[in-house]
Amino acid sequence: MADPKNKRFFRASARLPHISMPNARVIASQLDLTLISFMAFPLIVMTVFLLAPLASTLKEAFFYHGELSLQWFRTLFQSKEYVNLQGTGEFYYIHRPRLAPETMATLVIRGKDYGIILNSLIVATSVTFAATTLGLIIAFVLARYEFPGKRFFRILAVVPMLVTPFINAYVVKKLFLEDGLVSWLLHDVLHILPWRLRIEGYAGVALAQTMTYFPIAYLNIYSSLINIDPSMEEQAENLGARGFRLFRTVTLPLAMPGIAAGATLIFIFSLEDLGAPIVFRGSAERLISYKIYNEFINMTGQLSAEVAALAVLLLFIAATGFIIIRRYVSLKSYAMISRGGRWKPRVSRPGLKGLLVIYLVILPLIVFTALPQFGVIATAFSKEWRGPLPSIIDPKYWDGLRPEGATLEYMVKVFKDPSVNVYVINSLKYSLAALVIIVLVALTASYAVSRARLPGLSIIDTLITLPIAMPGLAVAVSYVFFFSSAFRGTLLDPTDLAKFNPAALLIIAYAIRKLPFTARAVFAGLQQTHVALEEAAMNLGSGRLRTIGTIVLPLIALNILSGAMVSFIYCVTEVSVSITVGGIKHEYAPLTFYMKNAYLAEVQAIPVTAALGVLLIIIQLTVITLVTLGFKQKYAVVGV
Repeated sequence: MADPKNKRFFRASARLPHISMPNARVIASQLDLTLISFMAFPLIVMTVFLLAPLASTLKEAFFYHGELSLQWFRTLFQSKEYVNLQGTGEFYYIHRPRLAPETMATLVIRGKDYGIILNSLIVATSVTFAATTLGLIIAFVLARYEFPGKRFFRILAVVPMLVTPFINAYVVKKLFLEDGLVSWLLHDVLHILPWRLRIEGYAGVALAQTMTYFPIAYLNIYSSLINIDPSMEEQAENLGARGFRLFRTVTLPLAMPGIAAGATLIFIFSLEDLGAPIVFRGSAERLISYKIYNEFINMTGQLSAEVAALAVLLLFIAATGFIIIRRYVSLKSYAMISRGGRWKPRVSRPGLKGLLVIYLVILPLIVFTALPQFGVIATAFSKEWRGPLPSIIDPKYWDGLRPEGATLEYMVKVFKDPSVNVYVINSLKYSLAALVIIVLVALTASYAVSRARLPGLSIIDTLITLPIAMPGLAVAVSYVFFFSSAFRGTLLDPTDLAKFNPAALLIIAYAIRKLPFTARAVFAGLQQTHVALEEAAMNLGSGRLRTIGTIVLPLIALNILSGAMVSFIYCVTEVSVSITVGGIKHEYAPLTFYMKNAYLAEVQAIPVTAALGVLLIIIQLTVITLVTLGFKQKYAVVGV
């Protein structure tokens, strides 16, 4: 409805009492040059910077010696390097040191090697199942029960979503060393395991990704659960359904949209993740994401068609999941009996046994998943780390899990050392420039979709939403092929290292990939702004462009600002494009590229990486606080 403080609306409505709502819809949707431009602009941008690069990659992948062929895909699936059904290595083994074979025995879990493609699918599937299950359990407890400390639980459950590339996976790796915290608890304190424990390789990658991505499932499922009509469950109870049967037959099917959306995004994010494979490298390098990354860091000319085929495979898997889930959610009927108003979700107080489970099982589980972020903070402000046990490996490699001594040295270095802060400045410049494009495309596309009454406009909505489910590595590969051919010999040609400057490509890639967050927020604001306001202004002689500037923009300003801030955060913390395309010329690289290099360089640089992670956490917390408390908007929940 109109804002009572909006004087323009009341003046217009007083002078034109005869205007009816149907007329408003017709007049506001009439085509004019502005509306046509608003439809054309996002279509051109998305065609040139999304569809055309993807077409270049498809051309490389599906043409062999100038002819249409599936040869590159046959090569991938017929090679044991990519697909090995028998598998090699051991899923786990017991390591017994020569000096103390019994007392120092270690259970090493790493995962078998089934080839690059199968390894990626197995890891992504495992992460999806584990993270979705964990998210479902936590979401159900927080949505259905009221207990002391519930608000703290909800805050703690989203802590893993605070992006700290590379360093959070590093903390997970240290937690699961044979001298790490988990081994100490399970073996030395609780005596559950007869051996020490170390998790590495593909199992380590899956573990780190599960701890990072489960909040995506939790947030989507929680949203679905609190929106379930309570009368549905009440009627099932009247018919005799109780406990797990009620959950299985009524609650779970009604929450399926959130479960499906969260699971799909987790699967896609797991496939394209580079942080965990780089941290657990060595025994975890045979993954699609690491293979593509490795091709970039060794690139001396054009990328190979084999990499194009891998990128297309990633894109196909992601797009298939995205389309299936959107179609599944739109076609399946989730009937709700209530009409109008807002219902109160079903919430009960758990008994003594329930409270014990919540505080002794659920709470430790949530705290454990948040440990990587706490470990990042401790690493950034500690002089050194020690383990809970005396080290059984060479002390010069020991980097345990107990901080000793507080220091601000590493945080000061982030702001004062030019060799570090230049990368921070690069990221800020690229992200702010991308934000200009994001706002323009989001505003024009959302306005065109919500106001123009033309068939086929849903394609614009699909185009601006699709990037959220597109692997960043597929975008990076596509940009190399497209810009090296369409802009050969210019500053935009990634294969011409003498001239190339990755800044423009990074800005464009950030804008395209992070557009959906702002677009969704702007579209929501336009839906809440009645079209009669525009119609009143246009009937007084105001053109559409002036109407948008004086009526629409002030009313949706908070939506634009909140969406833009969320997009900005995701631009600054972007990894896939940043360390591939951005890494081609190091002096122009963004923040996350430096974090990767600092992590790989030496042990002494890891605290600096952690300090940069803390900087990212501060920025993210500031944005979340402003969006939720200052602007009274919902912080973006990642969903399909």
